[in-house]
Amino acid sequence: MDYSGKEKEAMAIMAEADKKMKTSHSLFGSFFGSSSKVEEACDLYVRAANMFKMAKNWGAAGDAFCKAAQLHLQVQSKHNAAMNLLDAGNAFKKADPQEAISCFCQAIDIYTDMGRFNIAAKHHISIAEIYESELLDIDKAIAHYEQAADYYKGEESTSAANKCLLKVATYAAQMEQYQKATEIFEQIGTYSMDTTLLRYGAKDHFFKAALCHFCVDMLNCKLAVQKYEEMYPAFSDARECKLLKKLLDAHEEQNIDAYADVREFDSITRLDQWQTTMLLRIKKTIQDEENDLR
Repeated sequence: MDYSGKEKEAMAIMAEADKKMKTSHSLFGSFFGSSSKVEEACDLYVRAANMFKMAKNWGAAGDAFCKAAQLHLQVQSKHNAAMNLLDAGNAFKKADPQEAISCFCQAIDIYTDMGRFNIAAKHHISIAEIYESELLDIDKAIAHYEQAADYYKGEESTSAANKCLLKVATYAAQMEQYQKATEIFEQIGTYSMDTTLLRYGAKDHFFKAALCHFCVDMLNCKLAVQKYEEMYPAFSDARECKLLKKLLDAHEEQNIDAYADVREFDSITRLDQWQTTMLLRIKKTIQDEENDLR
């Protein structure tokens, strides 16, 4: 599809906005309502940005939104500036992820200055997702998920904070930062256990915490499972707990064949990729110890 007509239209609107800004800075403009000229220019830049979006020129759309944001900041219209920066970030996501992050960070600075921490947290998640999927920088993704969780906690949005912390724990375990992951899974498991609507999910968090313990030390895992059963008696009847006990027995007996129980578990309760990775790491420790004994 030919988008050249939309691009030309967008460029003409940009030129009109630039012209308005020049007259607003002139001596004549300063006497006759330069602030209204700024507002008109902002509207034109946003119109141009939307035209560029229709033409799929994401970089030009992002630049136009940024120009509108800069002008809104000049006239102390912080809320509008932040909105423009978010629009710019969303456009740049499709063309220049680093530039998108820069726009989101500027918007976050405005929102935190205004005390809008829930909104700031939401956009730290947007940045984390770019680092996850586009830039493949997991350390930076973790940092932004942690910052989002911190802001959500400060606003008493515990469920939203926990969603971010689960991401942190998942990545921490993948990077073999097992203690950090275990602490988060246990904390969220305890919170879920004490919350009526979330109680059923507590077993999943304790299961993940136990898998992290197992990757470090079998005895730690055994003690952790006992602790979870005492804290949350329903865990004893969970299939996850029974699987952990079978794996602990297999580890003590150096019986790699007992891993058939994992396949049986997976046939009823589908294991996700993260759980499969952790179980394969545990299996490897049993194999390594079995080989050492030969």
